[in-house]
Amino acid sequence: MAVSPELSRHAGRWFVVKLGGELVGKGALAGVAEGLRAFAEAGIKVAVIHGGGPQATALTKRLGLTPVQIAGRRVTDEATLQVMKQALAGEVNVDLAAELRSLGVRVLALHGVSGGIIEGVKRPPQKILGGPDEPVDMGLVGDVASVNVELLELLAGAGWTPAIASIAGDAKGGVWNINADTVATRLAAELKAAKLLLVSGVVGVLRDPSDPSTRISKITPGDAKRLIDEGVITGGMIAKVQEALRSVQAGIDAVHVCGAAQGLMLEEAKAPGSAGTVFAAA
Repeated sequence: MAVSPELSRHAGRWFVVKLGGELVGKGALAGVAEGLRAFAEAGIKVAVIHGGGPQATALTKRLGLTPVQIAGRRVTDEATLQVMKQALAGEVNVDLAAELRSLGVRVLALHGVSGGIIEGVKRPPQKILGGPDEPVDMGLVGDVASVNVELLELLAGAGWTPAIASIAGDAKGGVWNINADTVATRLAAELKAAKLLLVSGVVGVLRDPSDPSTRISKITPGDAKRLIDEGVITGGMIAKVQEALRSVQAGIDAVHVCGAAQGLMLEEAKAPGSAGTVFAAA
């Protein structure tokens, strides 16, 4: 297969792909694997970050625990951290590696604690958008303190695609639960990535959430303000859009939201806005 010029111009640079846990273990990764193989053939270095919210919630219920969330954000106590370890670094990480291997991807499944790939620090109490007025302690939730870029470069140089569960650690033995979108954004910034691809069951930002044909192809900071004022972007999507635009401002060339179906991620990477929503500075 000939390498497309749209991809080859990114040879030697990084793409970061963030996968939602809902895609793993359901035969939904053929389109993602297609893109990962094409990126590798074009000489692009790729890191995959994955979450595992649905699996963690299901395991929490099986164990008879009650999930605690504030404004859609998971509070992590000791029992919940155990669940996140088992679900993200266990079930989802293994299932993702198994599925990508079967689809021809040279994947190396890891979590952020391994080799200090994602160094974490406990998040201090802070106000939560949509939560109470006072600062909230989210428990064993962390923020990214640093990224082991050298190790990731070594893995990529050896031809591996690391698939990293969004669990972080520190040099004192601490382990922290960190939102996968947050990890992906920071990782992409540290790697000076050409693209951050946020892949899920959603094909992009939609004017009408029930109608995929209303997909918005491109959003700039000015567009985002207008769409929020118009009530097109509402609720939890506001934070996601703002985070994507902050990522662009942090030095990532472009952030894309796209679906996982066959052809979508690859097409969006080749032609921004053609199969998803691209966030750009202008």
